[in-house]
Amino acid sequence: MSGFHDEYPSYETMALHDEATGKVVRKKLWRVFWIMLAVTIVELIIGFKATDWHLSKSLLKVIFIGLTIVKAGYIVLSFMHLGDEVKPLKFAILVPFTVFVLYLVALVDLSEGSYSMEGRYHIDKVYFEKKSHHEAGAGEHH
Repeated sequence: MSGFHDEYPSYETMALHDEATGKVVRKKLWRVFWIMLAVTIVELIIGFKATDWHLSKSLLKVIFIGLTIVKAGYIVLSFMHLGDEVKPLKFAILVPFTVFVLYLVALVDLSEGSYSMEGRYHIDKVYFEKKSHHEAGAGEHH
C-alpha cells in the first residue's frame, strides 16, 4: 500500500498502467530532473566564475542562450513526446524554434541593447569624437 491513505487509486490504476510502466515513467521523469539540474548547475558555475575566467559579456550571452535552448529543447523532447518521433520531425520542429529564438535575441541585442545609459554614452561619445575629428580635418583642408 502506498504512503497515502486516501480514496484515490494509485497512478498505475488511474492511467491503466501496470507497475512496470509506472517505473519506466518515473525513471524518465527522474532522468529529466537530473539532466535539467546538471545544466542549471553548469549555468550557475559559469555565472559565478565568469569574472575569474575573464569571460566576455558576448560569450556569456552565447553560453547562457545556448544552454537555455538546450533545456527548452530537452523539455519539448521529453514532455511533449517529441523524443519518440522520427528524426526529421524533431528537426522540423526544433530548428525553426531555435532559429526564431536566436533571431529574437539578435534583434533585441542589436536594436534594444544600446538603450542603456552606458551603451548610449559610448555611442554618443564615439559619434561626437568622429564628428569633431571630421570637422577638424575638413577645416585644415580649406
